Amino acid sequence: MTTRRLMLLDSASLYFRAFYGVPDRRTSASEPPNNALRGFIDMVATLITTYQPTNMVACWDNDWRPAFRVEAIPSYKAHRVVEGADVEEDSPEELTPQVPVIVAVLEAAGITRVGADGYEADDVIGTLAHRAHGDAIVDIVTGDRDLFQLADDEQSVRVLYTARGGVRDPDIVDQSWLAAKYGIPTGRAYAEMAMLRGDTSDGLPGVSGVGDKTAAKLITTYGDLASLRAAIDGGDPRIKGAQRTRLEAASDYLDVAPKVVNVALDVPVPADLNTALPTTIPDRGRLEQIARTYDAANPIERLVGILESAR
Repeated sequence: MTTRRLMLLDSASLYFRAFYGVPDRRTSASEPPNNALRGFIDMVATLITTYQPTNMVACWDNDWRPAFRVEAIPSYKAHRVVEGADVEEDSPEELTPQVPVIVAVLEAAGITRVGADGYEADDVIGTLAHRAHGDAIVDIVTGDRDLFQLADDEQSVRVLYTARGGVRDPDIVDQSWLAAKYGIPTGRAYAEMAMLRGDTSDGLPGVSGVGDKTAAKLITTYGDLASLRAAIDGGDPRIKGAQRTRLEAASDYLDVAPKVVNVALDVPVPADLNTALPTTIPDRGRLEQIARTYDAANPIERLVGILESAR
């Protein structure tokens, strides 16, 4: 029996990387922008060639700033909001029109794309990875370290972290990688460390004065955030001085941080979702039209050839 290998793409992470990493080779401003499109397609082709997934899902941000996270911590991604509209401030003008074309390519090529209203792609990824426990080897492709929390050797879930080496040379984040990098044993421990540390890029304040090393030491010493907080409340003498003061001052934040940092595992994604990689192309004509319009023939032909070679 062939082992099912499920690859989950943090799509926005990849097309943002493509936009900033692939040169704009247009000779005229009248031509439609295509660098994110070309780069994204090339990334998908490279990932399929390198890791040989049997199943793939392009996971989507139907809501990049979900209400349940904003209600818990109003500063969540607030610095990215365009004044007067709940739109990402750092979404470049020339990237925006390329996103629907990426959607069209995925649809025409037969690669499943899934989002869920009220949730981020991270939550879709978490749900699909959780569902696959015991049924597949799961590779999560992202440049976002928030998803390190899903790394789980026992359940064969790892993260291909593209922030430094891209899709050609990602960091392979499993539990041994987390131990070497942060000194913490599991993805779950990473999430609790992240709550203490915070993340300025997401508007999460964390505990003042607590960085990676201190957060990791606290979590490994006490086992988890709940036990650490019980030790603080119980007057544990090992927690003293400025550290105690800072942890006590952050109590309200720590009450709600799990609602924001923890990836949802129960997003309403269809149970009968077909995630198998296609071996025949559903709409070759549409791909050919996109290739002509957006000068993307090379990456599209490459992707088609890779998919069809798996027949």
